[in-house]
This record gives sequence, C-alpha cells and structure tokens, in this order.
Amino acid sequence: MVAGCGSGRTGDGGGAGLVAGTTDKIFSLDPAAAYDNGSLVAETQIYQYLLNFAPSDATPRPDAAQKCEFTAPTVYTCTLKEGLKFANGNPLTATSVKFSFDRMLRINDPNGPASLLGNLEKTDVVDPRTVAFTLKVANDQTFPAILPTQAGPIVDEKVYAPDTVMADDEVVRAKGYSGPYTIASYDKNKLVEYQAFADYNGILGTPKTKTVSTKYYATADNMKLDLQNGSLDVGYRSFTPTDVESLRGDNKVTVHEGPGGELRYIVFNLNTMPGGTPEQKLAVRKAVAATVDRAALADGVYKNTYLPAYSSVPHGMPGAAEPFKDIYGAKPNKDRAAKFLADAGVATPVELNLQYNPDHYGSSSSEEYAAIKSQLEATGLFLVNLQSTEWVTYQRERARDAYPLYQFGWFPDFPDPDNYLSPFFGPNNFLQSHFEDPGISAQLIAEATQPDKDKRMEQIRQVQRDLAQNFLPIVPLLSGKQIAVSANDVQGVEQTLDSSFKFRYTVLSK
Repeated sequence: MVAGCGSGRTGDGGGAGLVAGTTDKIFSLDPAAAYDNGSLVAETQIYQYLLNFAPSDATPRPDAAQKCEFTAPTVYTCTLKEGLKFANGNPLTATSVKFSFDRMLRINDPNGPASLLGNLEKTDVVDPRTVAFTLKVANDQTFPAILPTQAGPIVDEKVYAPDTVMADDEVVRAKGYSGPYTIASYDKNKLVEYQAFADYNGILGTPKTKTVSTKYYATADNMKLDLQNGSLDVGYRSFTPTDVESLRGDNKVTVHEGPGGELRYIVFNLNTMPGGTPEQKLAVRKAVAATVDRAALADGVYKNTYLPAYSSVPHGMPGAAEPFKDIYGAKPNKDRAAKFLADAGVATPVELNLQYNPDHYGSSSSEEYAAIKSQLEATGLFLVNLQSTEWVTYQRERARDAYPLYQFGWFPDFPDPDNYLSPFFGPNNFLQSHFEDPGISAQLIAEATQPDKDKRMEQIRQVQRDLAQNFLPIVPLLSGKQIAVSANDVQGVEQTLDSSFKFRYTVLSK
C-alpha cells in the first residue's frame, strides 16, 4: 500500500471529492502488462496518449499530440504539443513516445496488449517533438484508433525499465505518467485515490472534481447497498441484471446506459462440431442461427441490459449491419431450421455438445445457456449436452479442440468495426475455430486499408453479409450496454458512457 487513503471523501478545495465503485480489479498499472477492463479504468485517469477519445466522441483526436497524419502510405507521423511533462516534472518528448512503444513490443508480456501493435514495424524520433511510426502494411485505417488503446499510454523513459514490468507501488511513486490525474494513495483493489494533475495538457481537459477515489467491491450486492445508503457516488461495472432492475425503481439513484460494444456469441469448432461434411456442418450452424431466440435472452435473462445481436459487429458501431436478421429472421423459425438440415441430409435430432463458462462472463451465463438449450431442444431438431467449466481450464481446453460449440465474449479494444472482424475471422484468429477463408481474408485486408470512409463502410457491411450467408463461424447472440448507476446529484456520467469504452473521471462532478 502506498500512502494513506482515509475515507476517500477528501476535501478538494472546491467541495467534497467523489467516490466511484467497481467490482473490476486492477491487474497492473504498468501498460505493458495491462489488457483488462479494471486496469483500463486506472490507465484512463493517469496516462496520456498521442490520440485519445474526448467524452461522447468515438473519433481519435489529439491528446499529447498536436497533430497526427499519414505522411506516406506506411508512415504515420505525430507532432507533440510544446512543453509537455510528466507528473514527476520530467519532460515528455518524442523520445518518451518511442521508448513507450519500443518497450511495449520488447516486453511483449503475455498478459499485455502488445498484440495490438502487430502492424508496427518501428518507431523513430524525427525531432524532439516529432515521432514517426513505420507500418508493415500501407494505409492501415485502424492504426489511429489503436493509439488510444491500452497499447498506447506514454511513459517516462527516465523511470520505467525498458524490458521489465514495473510493480504497481513503484508506478505510483515514480509518477512517470501525464494524464489528468495522479495517484495520491494506492491500496490495490481496495481503495485508490486520484488527485487532479494541474499540468495535464490534453483532450480530457481540467477535471471537474479534483479528488476522486475508487472503492473496489468483492460483490455487486455491497456496491449496490453503498449506492443506496449514500456512501458511494457512482458505480461502474458490474451490476447484475437483477440489481439494475431493482435500482431502476429506487428514486435516490439514476441508472445510466450507454453503448457498450460487448458481444456474446457461440463459437463453432469447424473440425469437431457435428456433421459429416462441410456442407452438413454449415447446415447445422445455419439451423442454430435460425432457432435461438435472442430477444427472449435479452429480456428474460438480462432484463434488457443486453440487446439482440444479428452480426459480429454490434448495433451502433459504424458499418454495422444485421445480416442474421435478414437471412435467418428476427424471430426463431423452426421450419427454416428444419429445411437447412433436411436439404443437407442431416439426421435429427442433432446432438450438440455445448460448453459455457460460469464465472468469466457473469453469473447469469448459467441461466443464459440453460435458456439456449431449452430453445434448441423445443424444436425437436437438437439434443443439447450442456457443460460448464471454470475459466482457466476453459481457456486451455477450448484451444485443444475439446469443445465443439462454446460460449465466448468480446470487449472492444477500440471503437472500429474491424476490431470485431479481423480478430475473429482472419488467419490464425484468436477464436482458434479452424475457420479461414481466402476470400474473407482478402476482404478484411481490403477494408482495413481503404482510405475512403464510405467505401470502407460498405466493404465492412459486405463482409458481414458474406460471413452470415456462407460461413457462420460464430452465431452472435447479444450485445451489451454499458451500465453505470449514480446518486442523483452526480453529473457527467452519461457523457463518458460512449463507444470508446473509457470511463473518464474528468467529467464527473456533484
């Protein structure tokens, strides 16, 4: 523990501070090892990025940078603002930026976000305020959106080791960051106190509240109770659907919703799923797509904190289409499902071994997959063997082809539709579903390197249609809203609930 935290309601010179609560956990304060939601919230407050997302804006804009632009098809150049410095007083220069990106790739921590920089060939210092990124593939339209992600925080080269991850307490003491807040005291995953950094010069502006504390909860129940009794100002991630429904009826608090970008879906292992031929396997996938009742899952299980999803790119994301609704129907269609199977010569009932995870994707996963089992079996077309496995084993076994069908979920790295396409359907995709198609791969490269925005969005819609019509490596189920709950006197919550998925304390006040 670094320093002493007190109650978290420290005076800030302009009134009382603000207390936020969460059930998420910080994995690491060092960007090289942080690739999780709990760490992202802390990083959002203390680190500066070349580009970042202003509240209510999903377009990357200059933060530490004065401007960024492609100066050649494979070169992306950023010029820094003048006079930037870290919270410890050291200057923030182009050398700091090069060090940060070189360090991320050199450490390449298995729990870190270095994989997001796969298209980065090298980083060069042009002059003290200018840095140039050389990319492996030209015209990468996603690279600007990667700079505000967890791969992009700028750290002080004078205090961060170039090849090892720094412990959290040392990060706090060294103050080698330049975001809108500094950490005044740190009791990891218990209580963290942030103080406004007066010399921050970036897109998030001057914090409206100088002192913000984050309290960490083991369960959402206690976070809910503290909100209701007035000892907590705002709770963000993660309330259960039952909690949210209950809090909507409490006139002392306000439930805020925003686009979340979370996607819940079923993955098919194309090698081990049922079906004697590729055509029969495709028919099984299409029959499942035509049978699941997404609206019933959204309403009955998740109390409408999730929305039905009809593509791998969630509704509200640029370029999103709904091909599963168009091709397989918005509602379950038993006759259509039966025809897919009959036309391919698939005998029914089809036995499906369906695996889900009871802890990583929330406590309602058990209810969700029990409902899916009931929906599939009610048609008489399927017999579902439903199994659950804890997360560590689940991750290991699904990569060993142990699960023919299994639950998965996705939180966006950055608000660009390609983040829901290339990681899922490109070569060596992280799903490890054994799906790869040269035509789809070519479409993904084409859209990611298309500089004309309108043409790119149409390419993205087309690849969604082709995937849904001809391949279906996944069946999308639900897309999640962001939910935060605050006391009625707290302002600014809705402003930060946007598709960047960054919860910014700078806009919160009461």
